[in-house]
Amino acid sequence: MDTGINTIVFDLGGVLIDWQPSYVYLKEFRGNQKLMDHFLNHICSWEWNLNQDAGHPLALATQERIALFPQHKELIEMYYGRWEEMLGFAHLDTLALLTYFKTQTDFRLLALTNWSHETFPIAQEKFPWLSWFEGILVSGAEGIRKPDPKIYELLTERYTLDPSKCVFIDDNQANVTAANQLGFQGIHFKDAVALHAQLEALGVHVEKEFTP
Repeated sequence: MDTGINTIVFDLGGVLIDWQPSYVYLKEFRGNQKLMDHFLNHICSWEWNLNQDAGHPLALATQERIALFPQHKELIEMYYGRWEEMLGFAHLDTLALLTYFKTQTDFRLLALTNWSHETFPIAQEKFPWLSWFEGILVSGAEGIRKPDPKIYELLTERYTLDPSKCVFIDDNQANVTAANQLGFQGIHFKDAVALHAQLEALGVHVEKEFTP
């Protein structure tokens, strides 16, 4: 079935790459999940980290947070000081699908990621397969992040895309919804098995040996 799809756009964190602050902080809190969760929900929170994904400087963000919570200075400094330790592994089952598209098909492969431009080079060093993408649009380098429609429009303009011919894969429903509203064929990623089924439903076939 030819649906006209010619491009597949991947989110990175949560889809292809594992990243968890708990890899650092669970040890620092001596295995106390409750204390760690309070720190990551109220001090170095996900929402705070998202500011850096939009280009806010890491050093400045760290100092601003220390000014608010000086009693947690050392723990706050760890967030970006030990950021590389939070970068886990590649999700191999999803990577197998990417490998198929790269080696066995003519699909254009792009990535659109909410990521600090200051830490993204660490991921590029750790995961050489990131070079497989024709292009990677990094939110921190652009000063805007998903789900802002402007970042999808920028992706479309920079790589001359027809959104109706693009599959967009992301583990955040808000990001998928924003992509759908701009005409992309959005898939809310939950796991590689479900992704494979959703791709097949869109007419994007994957050979059996590459399926999760």
